[in-house]
Amino acid sequence: MTEQNHELIAGRYQLVERIGQGGMGRVWRGLDQQLFGREVAVKEILFPPGMDDDAREALLRRFTGEARAAVTLSHPGVITVHDVVEHHGAPVIVMELVRGESLAAAIRNRGRLPVRRVAEIGAAVLDALTAAHEAGIVHRDIKPDNVLLAKDRVVLTDFGIAHLADATTKLSHSGMVIGTPQYMPPEQLDGKRPTPANDLWALGATLYHAVEGHPPFEAEGLHALAVAVFTRPHRPPVHAGPLAPALDALLTKDPAHRVGAAEAAELLRGVLMSAAPHPDAPHPDAPHGHGPAQASEPDSRPVPAPDPTATPAPDAAVEPSSAPTMPKQAPSSTPSVATPTVPDLSGADAGPPRHPVPDPPTAPLVVVTPDKPRRTLGATAPSEEGDGVRSGARGLTRRSAVLGTALAVLATGSLLTWSLTRDDDAQSGGRAGGSGAASSVTVRIGVDAPLSGGLSSMGAGIRNSAELAVRTANETGHVPGVTFEITVVDDEADPAKGAANAARLVSDDKLVGVVGPLNSGVARTLVPTLSRAGIVNVSPGNTDPALTLGPDWASGTRVRPYSTYFRTIGTDVDQGPFAARYLHGAGKTKLYVVDDGSSHGTALASGLTAEWKKLGGTVVGTEQVDPAERSFAGLAVRVRSSGAEAVYFGGYYDTAAQLSQQLKQAGVAIPLMGGDGIFDQQYLAGNPQAEGDLATQIGAPATESAAGRDFLTRYGEAGYSQPPGWYGPYAYDATWALIEAVKAVAKKEGGTPADDIRAELPRAVEQLAFDGVTGRVAFDGGDPVSRRLTVYLVDDGSWQATTTGPATP
Repeated sequence: MTEQNHELIAGRYQLVERIGQGGMGRVWRGLDQQLFGREVAVKEILFPPGMDDDAREALLRRFTGEARAAVTLSHPGVITVHDVVEHHGAPVIVMELVRGESLAAAIRNRGRLPVRRVAEIGAAVLDALTAAHEAGIVHRDIKPDNVLLAKDRVVLTDFGIAHLADATTKLSHSGMVIGTPQYMPPEQLDGKRPTPANDLWALGATLYHAVEGHPPFEAEGLHALAVAVFTRPHRPPVHAGPLAPALDALLTKDPAHRVGAAEAAELLRGVLMSAAPHPDAPHPDAPHGHGPAQASEPDSRPVPAPDPTATPAPDAAVEPSSAPTMPKQAPSSTPSVATPTVPDLSGADAGPPRHPVPDPPTAPLVVVTPDKPRRTLGATAPSEEGDGVRSGARGLTRRSAVLGTALAVLATGSLLTWSLTRDDDAQSGGRAGGSGAASSVTVRIGVDAPLSGGLSSMGAGIRNSAELAVRTANETGHVPGVTFEITVVDDEADPAKGAANAARLVSDDKLVGVVGPLNSGVARTLVPTLSRAGIVNVSPGNTDPALTLGPDWASGTRVRPYSTYFRTIGTDVDQGPFAARYLHGAGKTKLYVVDDGSSHGTALASGLTAEWKKLGGTVVGTEQVDPAERSFAGLAVRVRSSGAEAVYFGGYYDTAAQLSQQLKQAGVAIPLMGGDGIFDQQYLAGNPQAEGDLATQIGAPATESAAGRDFLTRYGEAGYSQPPGWYGPYAYDATWALIEAVKAVAKKEGGTPADDIRAELPRAVEQLAFDGVTGRVAFDGGDPVSRRLTVYLVDDGSWQATTTGPATP
């Protein structure tokens, strides 16, 4: 088709001008001559070159059938398809002409968008997607180019184009999968059958781009991009604010654990309820916030042709799939990208997950009340006694209703409240409560930990240690007139659960603080909600520096993002320098430094390098490797010729194990040292030549101090079936920090904590200083003042602690 001949399509659609072009089609402004010259958009689908006639005919039949199915969609957020015809053997779609710019153009022209506006766009697109999914249609190509921002509507375009790309793949036998990888989920990159979960990931990537100004994954080349999508968490959002939990939930790698449409809608609704209105945002029309389901008022101005040098798609009345599409080898012809099996315990954006995606929880909602009457914070009368199970929702404050209700539906884990007269893990049989008061104030402490899945043993250790602290406080009457309870939620070590768990905890008006979570990925979604509600949070396991130093800490800009967040353990900032001092003290002078490109790995490597040079050591070589790489023969040769006396690796055990083994096989008989990313049994299982290698771990063994040994004794006497693990002692001290803070506030208020104790606790925790089971517990800007680390050596096939010392010399 050409502009010059002004030909009629199907005898009725007059082409006027071309208004856009992309890899899969051209879009024209046209006039419907049978409907009084109504303006329409005419999309001409372009066949890939080299297709034979049979393939073209089969493709045409398939695409026409799918496009006609899209005609059945009637929703204000879906572009209206008027007709599907054939012209010169190619399919043509006739659609309404919507005047406006694409989301891609808006980002390109004005930069990142305000949080509320992005949430409005997301809610509108999600509503349109829900209608499509209910009709059995998966879009498969959600991206900023395919979201149109009209005057009073947000419109999703290009239903069916991704179907065409998929059909082209199968019919041409090219072995290529066409799509837009920056917005494609791992399962789509892997060529798996599309499901609605694909669209939800793509929506998350699109909204992330809109609010941050760049996609969640960026890399040079398709292979590097695919590796990043498969193996690494997306970059933590910096500007998303309350939208961050929704982005994290949508960008969950495993589609089985990805947030669903209904839950995503609740998350976005929560953002809209909490975020200030954007002055330029259109007034949302109930119930969907869309305008009428008809074409916008025509605009006589032509839409500019696309800029061929621009990466995003141009403005167009109806956008084609105009962002460059990138092919990927089909699974049959491309080696699969191995996804590591163990999740991050050390940093929010610290490379590939280091534990398997856990199984969903199965335990029901159980809330156990104590056997004696007591006054709860904010209650007007003592609690009713009954069969031990409360039913019905507790009244919510306005704040907790706004922050909690919209997100609480996401939670799939159990919510368990222990009175300390019974315990599902340790049937000690003893009645708790040492205060002896007939009526006392009940204070609840939340615990967020992975109680199911691959990290459940660590989670159980955290829960049990917190319970032991609370039991001890009650039995000794540590805070007169106060009885403590714990409320436990299971996060499965899945970041998608963090926001929902936080919402459930926030909705309990009697809860004053939270212990946990274990891993930093969950913390990224849990902490913001708790912070907005003013609830103090003390973690025994998060090591991501950004949680206390801000996202730009590595560049020297350090700003504390959450005044309510604390931790009892050190951070990744400490590991590199500590390792440098250990190696220098061991007589090493020449070091080869390697990292895997993850933020965790590069932070460790840069910290080590800076300290190493201060000590007078020499870095004889540096290199960054692909975390999916498994062949390091060339690197081994370079290390050997460099004269290095040790290799430091910033990254994770799966890559490190291969590197260590191949170094030894190449005759490089020097130790490899890494951070806690390699301190894992899997490192030993995957590397029979690990003997002599080293790793740092944040913290110190409990057996090192008398207080730690006493804790281990009391923990054992309590009869818990799971050991406390590495993080149990830090969870005990985290819980005790909240107990001590409650005591300080109660003392300040004359012995009884007031109903607004939540607001007082963050400052009380900030001012604490006491001797815990892990050492002196005090905080500076959320981080512990006393930070210790341990070096472990592989000796006779197992990790053995060799040196423990302070983070700063």
